[in-house]
Amino acid sequence: MNSPSPLSRQSDATLTEQLSSRFAEHIRQHLIAPGARLPSVRECARRHGVSPYTVVAAYDQLLAQGLVESRKQRGFFVRDQRRSAALVDESSAPPARMAAPVSATMLVRSMFQPPGSRPMPGLGTLPMDWLDLPMLSTALRRVSGAAQLGALSLQYGEPAGDMRLRRVLSLRLTDLGVKAAPEQIITTLGATQALDIVTRSLLRAGDSVLVDEPGWSIEFARLAALGLRVLPVPRGDDGPDLTVMQHLIEAQKPHERPRLYVTVSVLHNPTGASLSLGHAHRLLKLAQAHDFHILEDDTYAHLAPAHLPRLAALDALERTIYISGFSKILVPNWRVGFMAVPPGLVDRLIDTKLLTSLTTPSLMEQALAHCLEQGLLRRHAERVVQKLDAARARSVKLAESVGCRFAAPPRGLFGWVDAGVDTERLSHAMVDQGWLLAPGSLFHATPRPTTLMRINFATTQDATFWQALERTREAI
Repeated sequence: MNSPSPLSRQSDATLTEQLSSRFAEHIRQHLIAPGARLPSVRECARRHGVSPYTVVAAYDQLLAQGLVESRKQRGFFVRDQRRSAALVDESSAPPARMAAPVSATMLVRSMFQPPGSRPMPGLGTLPMDWLDLPMLSTALRRVSGAAQLGALSLQYGEPAGDMRLRRVLSLRLTDLGVKAAPEQIITTLGATQALDIVTRSLLRAGDSVLVDEPGWSIEFARLAALGLRVLPVPRGDDGPDLTVMQHLIEAQKPHERPRLYVTVSVLHNPTGASLSLGHAHRLLKLAQAHDFHILEDDTYAHLAPAHLPRLAALDALERTIYISGFSKILVPNWRVGFMAVPPGLVDRLIDTKLLTSLTTPSLMEQALAHCLEQGLLRRHAERVVQKLDAARARSVKLAESVGCRFAAPPRGLFGWVDAGVDTERLSHAMVDQGWLLAPGSLFHATPRPTTLMRINFATTQDATFWQALERTREAI
């Protein structure tokens, strides 16, 4: 197996310096995560076509730079720079509740600093050429005339968000069976901020929160950073394992029982599964019996059929807080999201929004309202779904042709694939060839070795990638 950019024996830099620099760059770009184990000396020497001595010398340089650490009889591991810079006396520190996933920000960083110009298999968004830039340009022109521009830009917008957008979102939600008055809708800087506002409003450090596992790695890291105790619930094809959920709840002391369950009910990330109607009813009964709220993340609503059950529709926004956004279907950088909430929580959530971001950009919100009112976003979403269906069929065929199998039926934007080898090791080898993967360990609250990985169907239609994966897997 050869790297696409082999080390050069004609370079002014030695092979040791080139190899050390390559690893250092990957570490600083967070393409190799803190805590990750570097390839063994023998494996690294074979991969780069150099002697074991060269590898040892390169690793010694990384040690000297403070980028890695050596663990006796275990190998070399990437050092957590933030932890090293902020060492505390562990005897006086409170007990750790949950460590953030070792590379929770890797996938986010890939959106800003992709290792190459090729579509990345681990990407969490649609490819740029799938997005409708002319539609966005037209919408911005329509709402940024001289008179409107001043009103939308020279003062803070409404605390709850632009009323025009909230009205059209209220109508849009009726298509999903969710009844929410405009006064129950609060706009946010993307769905991620909505998640953060709800969590900060309802929970305090030390509280416990139920989450799906596998689940969204960034959400695990965010909850951990807030000092929350994460209780993972196995996620199946119909929804969470309710027997495990009930056991987790009842195993806690009464004052420590979870007050929130965070879930993606439709086109779950990473498995693509959607909550069944019967399962949804039983989940709501459990929430009622144990007095906790459900935070329903419907980020992939535009890629899913409207008839799929939404918890917010079934309980009429009594215990459910519904959130969604437009980054996955419209454009990542507009950062427009929203939440539909129970009437009794509206003021509390608006107060938290004011403390964290003051307001949201009215110009973008009105442009989005125009796209919704004119049916432009609906037609764009229909075109994307058609392209995604075709891409999914091609990606599945390519994956199966190299011996991969799907651990869950292929649906939506993401596939949950069994590669047959430890995907964390696989991802380290593939990133050196310019391919960014999303190993399955990222999608567990406590990362552990797994042969599963998440792929983006829209960015895995290149046979070259699957051929490279097959060669790398054989070498591992």
